[in-house]
Amino acid sequence: MISSLDGYVTGADGTFDWAEPDAEVHSFVNDRDRGVGTYLYGRRMFETMRVWAEDDWLDGAPEHIADYAQLWRAADKVVFSRTLSSVELPRTRLERRVDPAAIRALRDSTDTELTVAGATLAAELLRLGLVDEITVYLVPVVVGGGLRMLPEIALDLELIEERRFGSGFVYLRYAVRA
Repeated sequence: MISSLDGYVTGADGTFDWAEPDAEVHSFVNDRDRGVGTYLYGRRMFETMRVWAEDDWLDGAPEHIADYAQLWRAADKVVFSRTLSSVELPRTRLERRVDPAAIRALRDSTDTELTVAGATLAAELLRLGLVDEITVYLVPVVVGGGLRMLPEIALDLELIEERRFGSGFVYLRYAVRA
């Protein structure tokens, strides 16, 4: 997830324009996401990400943007929502509830990575013990409030990778210790 330095994925006004990665960070994200076979989304994150399915705004887009669109489209997407009536995108299915056994079976049945996107869904999966790693892209900004990146639970983490970018972004990857 992309987070402000004070731990928010959106500001108090619900916006996250402060979180837009530059070309260097976006290219790094692309390289990290090449191994992703399935994205697990909450409703709000899916509604934000579905723009990657649209072609009209990609004409003349920088290479790192077009590359991400291809990666995103090639992956499966599972959207967890009680309110959406349908998702109507290729490689995308709708689930009404989080079923821990089904998520474990999905994880065990693939050689590709599963990625959770959306703070609310991630919090639920963390509480259920279904998250093996947490990756964070820290943005050099303090927003003072909004939607928290992590739930209020205790986690034992081990830093396994880090990288600093010229823009001030910092990438951190942690293993969640059982």
